[in-house]
Amino acid sequence: MSSEADDCGSNTKSLHFLLVPLMAQGHMIPMVDLARLLAAHGTLVTFATTPVNLARIQTVVDGAVASALPIRFVELHFPTMDAGLPDGCENADLVPSADLLLPFMNALSLLRRPLEAYLQDPDLTQWPKPTCLISDNLQHWTADVARTLDIPRLIFHGPSFFFLLCDLLINRHRVELEVAMEATSSGSFMLPGLPHPIRINKHEVTSVMRSDPDWLKYMESVRVAEESADGVLVNSFVELEPLYFESYQEVTGKLVWPVGPLSLYKEELDAKAARGRVSSIDNKLLFQWLDKQKVGSVVLVSFGSVVRNTTAQLMELGYGLEASGQPFVWVVKEVEERQVFGVEEWLTKFEKRVEGRGLVIRGWAPQTLILGHVAVGGFVTHCG
Repeated sequence: MSSEADDCGSNTKSLHFLLVPLMAQGHMIPMVDLARLLAAHGTLVTFATTPVNLARIQTVVDGAVASALPIRFVELHFPTMDAGLPDGCENADLVPSADLLLPFMNALSLLRRPLEAYLQDPDLTQWPKPTCLISDNLQHWTADVARTLDIPRLIFHGPSFFFLLCDLLINRHRVELEVAMEATSSGSFMLPGLPHPIRINKHEVTSVMRSDPDWLKYMESVRVAEESADGVLVNSFVELEPLYFESYQEVTGKLVWPVGPLSLYKEELDAKAARGRVSSIDNKLLFQWLDKQKVGSVVLVSFGSVVRNTTAQLMELGYGLEASGQPFVWVVKEVEERQVFGVEEWLTKFEKRVEGRGLVIRGWAPQTLILGHVAVGGFVTHCG
């Protein structure tokens, strides 16, 4: 099924971008913005996702239709049950436990067949064949789709050039870093290849330098697909990190286009509020609370949809926020709240202790709207 925002007839001379995002909110939202930006420049855009994820961006779909943007939103069947996942588990934030995250990531390649079947549908001849595929870098299987279509493929990165360069160098110098970590007594070491001398602590690279063979196999597939890409799009801008942009471009040896910050593309409040899932808090009440706080005084604590904090980590975060004396908004995911008996009760007591100074949002929060409020002066989130 597809929703077409514009009937483009048989204009075979138009550029046609096929976008394949990762089904995780922090990855999908900027690619939705990218789709609208490309379409606003008059190019055709096909945005491929699944039913659950399409429902989450229905407001965006409706807006594209109303604006006559040439975007086609396509629903692909995601066979979750075949992959050993719960029915309807079509987004990373719906993965019920950390041990199912890798099976979820591996299952994404099952989208290849329905995507290729859709592109071969004779009923779609009113749109020309895609001329370029843009995929999230973790959707490594799209390299095969691009080869089948005989079109260039660009990969999309959401994080900063600094993060991307560090990640690339850590994996490139894996053996030397493992030796350095064993040899150091201070717990920190220099990461070679950065434009500035930066010391990194052991605990900062342990999650990147995974030792699990199954994860290593998956990441190797990502690396191979990334090396075969024809170019890279990054949700950042040169003025923010010029040296890291230049270094990343030099190290990868690829064409790199800084296209960010994509979140600024649409300034309308409704568009910002519609980014991601439906908010679990009434926006009117949220902003009434923020309006009462001093300018730049509030700290927003919100981690990505893939991040799973343990019960101990959640409680330590809470105790730290309570002891800080600082106004805060803390976003706690439903899966974290439900994971261990007693967490929900602890959060309820915590809310009573910080009432008036702290606000706990359970579930999805309108992060872009919150960050745009003058009362917010700090942001605690995951690396990248």
